[in-house]
Amino acid sequence: MADINLTLNTDLARDILSGFIKSEITRVGLSRAVIGLSGGLDSALSCALAVAALGRENVLAVRMPYKASSKDSLDHAQLLIDQLDIPNKTIEITDMVEPLFQLDPDISNMRKGNIMARERMIVLYDQSEVFKGLVVGTSNKTEILLGYSTLYGDSASAMNPIGDLYKTQVRQLSRAMNIPAPIIDKPPSADLWADQTDEKELGFTYEEADKLLYLLVDQRYSPQEAVEAGFNKKFVDTVTTRIRRNQFKRMQPPIAKVSNRTIGYDFLYLRDWGT
Repeated sequence: MADINLTLNTDLARDILSGFIKSEITRVGLSRAVIGLSGGLDSALSCALAVAALGRENVLAVRMPYKASSKDSLDHAQLLIDQLDIPNKTIEITDMVEPLFQLDPDISNMRKGNIMARERMIVLYDQSEVFKGLVVGTSNKTEILLGYSTLYGDSASAMNPIGDLYKTQVRQLSRAMNIPAPIIDKPPSADLWADQTDEKELGFTYEEADKLLYLLVDQRYSPQEAVEAGFNKKFVDTVTTRIRRNQFKRMQPPIAKVSNRTIGYDFLYLRDWGT
């Protein structure tokens, strides 16, 4: 097996990521952040980084349970809210999504999960206007590469401080930033239905995926080189296929080109251009 080192310099990472949040928010004339706090590790870390960047009074944590959500999710989110002493709201989404669920008696768990993820983002962007803060993202590098997210749902945000950290590294930085142990230690779950876990749904562990993704993405290994490095060929093919198939989730929607200066192709300015 190839030598794979995902060890993070947590002090440096904390400084870079909190600095990133402060820079991205203040450059558009704001000073506040809004975060959907699920009770999971990724949102907890993004929230803690936002507090480090902006101060506790400038970060709004929003819990958005569905009637079938785990009580642990609410309790674990509350652990972080209490620890950081931040403004918070709990807005239940059950009555928002149930009318759509009831239109189709055969609706699948996958469709329900996508609807709930997008409804939560509606709530967050509404609270963004109320609180006058930008929505901070909570998707890690592993999820983004694997496409394990809902487009315009949990993948949506104004900026993402943890999108270049693999799940393994999210856990390292979370420990260094004293995220409550119950959040760090529990199995990762989107909490979309009973007993749902990320790794059960994916079919492999984040630890396995992170090592392979590091070779394929960061070290630019070919799939065959990854197999030669000791990874199972079926696993490599599965992960490679997911990366390629979900590229569309990582891109802005393509625009048909009919002029000399098409947005996204020729008109390429940073988002703070002219501010």
